[in-house]
Amino acid sequence: MKPKLLQIIKHRDQELKNGQIFKDVIAGIIVAIIALPLSIALAISSGVAPEKGLITAIIAGFFISFLGGSRVQIGGPTAAFVVIIFGIIQKHGLDGLIMATIMAGILLVIFGICKFGSLIKYIPYPITVGFTTGIAITLFTTQVKDFLGLQIDKVPSEFLPKWASYFAHLNTINYMAFLLGAIALIIMIVWPKINKMIPGSLVALIVITLAAYLFKLNVPTIGSTFGEISSKIPGITVPKVDLETVIKLIKPAFTIAILASIESLLSAVVADGMIGKKHNSNMELIGQGVANIASGLFGGIPATGAIARTAANVKNGGRTPIAGITHAVTLFLIMIIFMPLAKYIPLTVLAAILMIVSYNMSELKVFKAMLKGPKSDVIILITTCLLTVIFDLVVAIEIGMVIAMFLFMRRMANNLEVNMMDSDECAEFTELNGIDTSNIGKGIVVYEIEGALFFGAVDTFMDAIKKIDSESSVLILRMRHVSMLDATGYKVLKNIEEKCNKDNIKLVMSGVNDQPYKVMKNMGMVKRLGKERFNRKFKDAVILSNRLISE
Repeated sequence: MKPKLLQIIKHRDQELKNGQIFKDVIAGIIVAIIALPLSIALAISSGVAPEKGLITAIIAGFFISFLGGSRVQIGGPTAAFVVIIFGIIQKHGLDGLIMATIMAGILLVIFGICKFGSLIKYIPYPITVGFTTGIAITLFTTQVKDFLGLQIDKVPSEFLPKWASYFAHLNTINYMAFLLGAIALIIMIVWPKINKMIPGSLVALIVITLAAYLFKLNVPTIGSTFGEISSKIPGITVPKVDLETVIKLIKPAFTIAILASIESLLSAVVADGMIGKKHNSNMELIGQGVANIASGLFGGIPATGAIARTAANVKNGGRTPIAGITHAVTLFLIMIIFMPLAKYIPLTVLAAILMIVSYNMSELKVFKAMLKGPKSDVIILITTCLLTVIFDLVVAIEIGMVIAMFLFMRRMANNLEVNMMDSDECAEFTELNGIDTSNIGKGIVVYEIEGALFFGAVDTFMDAIKKIDSESSVLILRMRHVSMLDATGYKVLKNIEEKCNKDNIKLVMSGVNDQPYKVMKNMGMVKRLGKERFNRKFKDAVILSNRLISE
């Protein structure tokens, strides 16, 4: 495994020719402008100082592009982490968050080394949409206080108590903050129709900040809330935590690692579709891991691939990791030069920016469309969304996966079909279920099984063949459409074998696929029956059955 940047340089890909480097630099600068207000807003909403967001976008963004497995991935703080980070800080403080970020980075590196990147395909789509919509709802909720300028000393972290607190303090609304926030929303909604090159969030940020500063408006700002803002990247520091705290941080770190894996790989897949290339999922996880370790060491917060910023990179001509590196360098220069001015930014405009972000990430159209899908998918979708909002992401994914597995097994069990043919039917028809029955002699019974023969489908199978005619001489089990056999399914086949031995019925297998055959061989059935009883072709099984009857 090699980082995508090194692969491109080594093979001197076409992407480095025909002026592509210049296009990547321009795309990186544009994405940095988009990331600037988002990074600050996400940091504040997460409960950390504004500069922490920029530090994360600079440090983590650089390593995600430099060591990642995607050509165009843009990394940094994302909205999905806001609720998780806020909860960790409340329980374990800033040092706990930094340690959890470093631990999550280590886990991500392990995921990549162990080649877990392909496991993303086993997470059902309804779960992904469900927790994404749930995170969007939660993120929107966290912005209400600053958007309305409510005076609340400590906002509850839980969803329902948070809204209760908002309603209890409605009499403290800062109407000027609300007005500025509303104007910011209007600007971000209307501006893309005027100009698509300059992000509406940046325009809203500049316009509202200038208005608040020039007219001396009484609204909460970054400076009035957080004081002076640092424009320097701190040196490497390792937080002081004890073993007991580290143990408590295992679950939060695992949560960060899982979410970072899912979001970054989903972003990489979306980007692949846009540029017609393929990312290396395991290298991407390693890059994400190193990025989070570095972010934590420099006092930053968790980071992952950002779908919106990655898409903006592609749309503006970015095709290599040079764009992502440029984005990080540009943010570094902006931080050094302009960060002191950030203290004049009203909190309400940052809340408005994140409200737009939450709407865009909510996938409401997809959510509504999926409500018309299969009932099992709807159950998973709604359950995951509600659990994400009311509890947390880990609970939502765990329970969502369990429900998805049970519903999948139920669907597979219901799809098992067992069709029976006896010699009387075969004498009446020359073909049944696509089978030539002209040579099937008297005393032969055929059961054709279609579907996976596993523990969830055993009852269906037993109900279909529980009455094996004891007067029959040969039982043929046609298993060409049985793709999987587990130990429970084998136990049923063994019971059938024992009943056949008891009633002096010869058991013959036809069309057994590799996996079921391997199970039956390893567990002794092939040896007991003899290899001659296992026939790839049905006609050979019929010939053998006729011979067994005549003997």
